Amino acid sequence: MYKKISLMDKEIENAINKELFRQEEHIELIASENYVSEDVLMATGSILTNKYGEGYPGKRYYDGCENVDAVETLAIERLKKIFNVKYANVQPYSGSTANAAAIAALVEPNGKIMGMSLSSGGHLTHGYNVNFSGRFYQSFSYDVDENGLLNYDNILKLAKEIKPDLIICGYSAYSREIDFKKFREIADEVGAFLMADIAHIAGLIAAGMHSSPVEYADVITSTTHKTLRGARGGIIMTNNEEISKKIDRWIFPGYQGGPLFHSIAGKAVAFNEVLQPFFKIYAKNIIKNSKAFSNQFQKYNVIIISGGTDNHLFTINVKQSYNLTGKEASSILQKINITVNKNTIPNDTQSPFITSGIRLGTAAMTSRGFSENEFKILANIINEALINHKDDNKLEELKLKVKELANKFPIKKSYWNEK
Repeated sequence: MYKKISLMDKEIENAINKELFRQEEHIELIASENYVSEDVLMATGSILTNKYGEGYPGKRYYDGCENVDAVETLAIERLKKIFNVKYANVQPYSGSTANAAAIAALVEPNGKIMGMSLSSGGHLTHGYNVNFSGRFYQSFSYDVDENGLLNYDNILKLAKEIKPDLIICGYSAYSREIDFKKFREIADEVGAFLMADIAHIAGLIAAGMHSSPVEYADVITSTTHKTLRGARGGIIMTNNEEISKKIDRWIFPGYQGGPLFHSIAGKAVAFNEVLQPFFKIYAKNIIKNSKAFSNQFQKYNVIIISGGTDNHLFTINVKQSYNLTGKEASSILQKINITVNKNTIPNDTQSPFITSGIRLGTAAMTSRGFSENEFKILANIINEALINHKDDNKLEELKLKVKELANKFPIKKSYWNEK
């Protein structure tokens, strides 16, 4: 269990400690979130936040960087070892800035990029019209088919029509395994670069529980706080030296100034944890739990987009299953201490702020020790809540069950003693 903090600034202290209480008392199913170890927490909150140092290890524009150089070098070397890549940049402040730099390194302004649509499970930075990716580039979208699956023949056909400079694969709400080899073949056929955004599945790839894009993608981007269970931030990887030089220049001085060394330290500590045997067990359990969770919903005739899951997440069509919008469903579950996020579904008629679905992820609660049995119990609670959402007494009864479940599995300080 994390510790309460004490500050001279009591208003901020109060807000942080309330958040600590919320995290302990709630069941966390947002697929983008996880619980870092206390080691990661301490490194991220360390005195490294005081140090400024534009540039890269050994090539800084500021003095006094010998210690932060050591930290960043360790983060880079550990990341390269995890994914078996030649070049890595650990400075991106977020997955979005990582994607911005990676795209800029591969495509000229107003060039053509092609990524999955937001409603099918893509990300804002893959070409959505309100994002930099849809404003600085000509963006085109592919969608999943009527079964909620990637149809590689359809994607190839579209790519031949568009002739994009860059194809993006890797998603924020796609629950099936990605065939990176197929994407490489499509990219080669139309003369495009291939970028794999593995923000959600990076930890599964690192543990060998999902196929890797390393052999196929020109550039790989990711966040570090989802299934990698590290400090919040982004990373970029490649095996192409020339591309790596362009990426480094686009991170600094292109999109960012001085690195956040405290965040890089938190990433480095997490990368060390990923390299340990216990992480493979963790990743395996994430997928086992996700399948059990999804299967239990299907027993209640709940509609799962793509019919199931191969990774850490899946999306429920709550509009068709419960006659609720995603926003309504997530608000109902919040009342009983279950945190999810509303999510668009393929061909969604609702806006991204309302949606027709909710996305559920198992990475965070697997970190707290949930097994397949707990996720089956949780599916039953969620199903009951969404069916009986107008019954306040029923919701209060379910909230007590959620609290009991959460209290049985407190947030862990360390993962090193797991077997």
